[in-house]
Amino acid sequence: MSKSAKLLFLLLAFLSLPLIAAAQSSGSAGSSNNSVFVQLSQLPQPSAAPAPAADPISDIQIEGAERIDPVTIKSYLGLKPGDNFADRPLDRGLKALYNTGLFADVRLRRTGQILVISVKENPIINRITFEGAKKIEADTLRNEIQLKPRNVLTRAKVQSDVTRIQEIYRRSGRYAAKVEPKIISLNQNRVDLVFEIDEAKKNGIARITFVGNRNFSDGTLRNEVATRETAWYRFFGSDDSYDPDRLNADKELLRRFYLRQGYADFRVVSAVAELAPNQEDFYITFTIDEGERYKFNDVSFDPKLKGLDPKPLYDYVDFDKGDWYDSRSLERTTDELTTEVSALGYAFVNVDPVIQQNTKDRTIDVRFVISEGPRVFVESINIIGNVRTEDRVIRREFKVAEGDPFNAAKIRRTKQRLQNLGYFEKTEITTEQGSTPDKTKVNVKVSEQSTGEISFGAGYSTSEQLLGDIRLRERNLLGKGQDLKVAATLSTRRTEFDIGFTEPYFMDRNLSAGVDLFHITRENQRQSSYDETRSGGALRFKYNINEALSQEWKYGAKRVEVRNIDSDASVYIQQQKGVNTTSAITQTLYYDKLDNRQDPSNGYFLRFGADLAGFGGDSRYVRPDFGAGYYTPIAENWILGISAEAGYIAKIGRDIRITDRFFVGGGNLRGFQSSGIGPRDLATRDALGGNKYATGTVELKFPLGLPEELGVLGAVFSDFGTLTGVDQSGPGIADSGSLRASVGFGVSWRSPFGPIRVDIAAPVADEPEDKKETFRFTFGTRF
Repeated sequence: MSKSAKLLFLLLAFLSLPLIAAAQSSGSAGSSNNSVFVQLSQLPQPSAAPAPAADPISDIQIEGAERIDPVTIKSYLGLKPGDNFADRPLDRGLKALYNTGLFADVRLRRTGQILVISVKENPIINRITFEGAKKIEADTLRNEIQLKPRNVLTRAKVQSDVTRIQEIYRRSGRYAAKVEPKIISLNQNRVDLVFEIDEAKKNGIARITFVGNRNFSDGTLRNEVATRETAWYRFFGSDDSYDPDRLNADKELLRRFYLRQGYADFRVVSAVAELAPNQEDFYITFTIDEGERYKFNDVSFDPKLKGLDPKPLYDYVDFDKGDWYDSRSLERTTDELTTEVSALGYAFVNVDPVIQQNTKDRTIDVRFVISEGPRVFVESINIIGNVRTEDRVIRREFKVAEGDPFNAAKIRRTKQRLQNLGYFEKTEITTEQGSTPDKTKVNVKVSEQSTGEISFGAGYSTSEQLLGDIRLRERNLLGKGQDLKVAATLSTRRTEFDIGFTEPYFMDRNLSAGVDLFHITRENQRQSSYDETRSGGALRFKYNINEALSQEWKYGAKRVEVRNIDSDASVYIQQQKGVNTTSAITQTLYYDKLDNRQDPSNGYFLRFGADLAGFGGDSRYVRPDFGAGYYTPIAENWILGISAEAGYIAKIGRDIRITDRFFVGGGNLRGFQSSGIGPRDLATRDALGGNKYATGTVELKFPLGLPEELGVLGAVFSDFGTLTGVDQSGPGIADSGSLRASVGFGVSWRSPFGPIRVDIAAPVADEPEDKKETFRFTFGTRF
């Protein structure tokens, strides 16, 4: 061997000595019984050798447990004496203990054949507070988070609650809100959890624009979406703050709007929110594709049910050939057909409207396929969320019962009926598979809202002058669905006290029953030179004949006193002085096809009533009356309304008293004062009332170019009417019976403080004895 080779060999041998010594040291350590700590970050170690299979655990010991029973900890570990020390079982046990959320730290160590588990328990929450929460109440946030006092504190749940609080602030338009959790340690392993909140400034909507709208202006489309541009007068709501969920809902609102207008191909391409240059507000841009506008063309039926004649079904189609396509008309027709075919004895009905678009002539053919739906029965109806409202109050609104054939249209109608009760903030109806394929479970989830009301009112009207009232009402008394109300009204010319109670399902039948008590004093000096006092009560029953037609029967008794007659009053008024009692039965038929009874914009109603007095008391008469109204939109937000009333009272053996007659003027005939027309004593100018009357109104409401949510509308109108017929006769009584009429305009405002209405009217047909009134103002509020 050469000299250089020998030197190389000696150098390599010298460098290998430390590695050999290290290997021997490692082997010696591995054979010792020293304790070894194993942490979650160390299990399993890819390079660690598994413990020998035949190395059993002799015992398991727990260290550090304070509140949690050692037996419970061992059960989570999943190991027991006799099991082997092995990497995988130990790893699984360690992870299982961490996943309980009960421990801040867990360590396993081996001492001989004993497995020792050292734990550090997570602390218990003593109190949760919110610092800096001003715009959103602390109680609201407290109800939204997962963690509660006496819960175990975990970092994961704290972070989840931080995210939830931030989400709540974002939904209220505060995207820059920051939430910082702080933990204050107390004795006995307890902590106070503090959420420090920087609410930040509210992010508004600087601008909403639309791209691709050829047939509707940006202003029209802005009125259709729920999101609003920030403005000074929107301080009562939050619709002018950015909310991504509301933005998604706006896309659906736009789609529905265009489908109502006939644009069957409409789609929203995108809805984008961008921060404005001030980094505080958002610009929102909707890009849309309107498509072409379609009209309804041919309508046909394809009945798959044996024996079903399609000819009568055409009467239930809500649209005609040549009408602009309207998705609402299609839905109404589908629901109506489902109901009617079911009523013919076909329990399982499925009505499917099949649409065929003719792009060449832009028309839509509709074919209603009527087939037998799945033979599915309602197995059970499960109701959750009704803490206060009794189950039976909800169940009686259902159009189907357990054991009935399942009908989707009736379920939709049921949901609408539940929402109309006004007891629930939110109503959800879902279905799930029953115990067998031909059965389904109907689940109803409701979120109750306050049904008690206390309101104070103040206002002014031309007829009542200054007025104030207080009302107490509970619409869901004791959760039984009963309605109790107490009201008191005080004005310059009237004092009224009322108590009313209604049981909507008397004796668990589709029969509403109620009782009313009242006491009224009224000053009529300006119109007829006397005052009157009325006291009495009534028992009433009401039932629905069908969805639109209802009938009410009422028995009423009252005591009426005519008093404080002016010494210069008409002799015909002075003859009325004294007390009179009336006992009468009243029936009313009401047919309602209005979209909204309080503020109708589409539909009509018919009403027929009749009073028959003479079942005891002093008065003897029959008094029928009739009312009708029709409302239709003639353009977007332009509503034409036509209404009329008429009545007649006929005596039965005795003259009609002044307190039972009709009076016209003021609210039902603008341009004339209250009791401004009809029979009158020319010498004293006192109104005597009349036995026959008729009034009518034609009114057109229209927007004034202001934002729709302000609730400001203009109106032009014409009122007309007549009042005639009085039992007394004499040379000083004027009773022409002629038709009076007026024209005028008005402005109404649904203000945050209550409804305000101003009308200016001028008579165009009148009599010399009439009392006229040009200006009429009403204002009222509740707070």
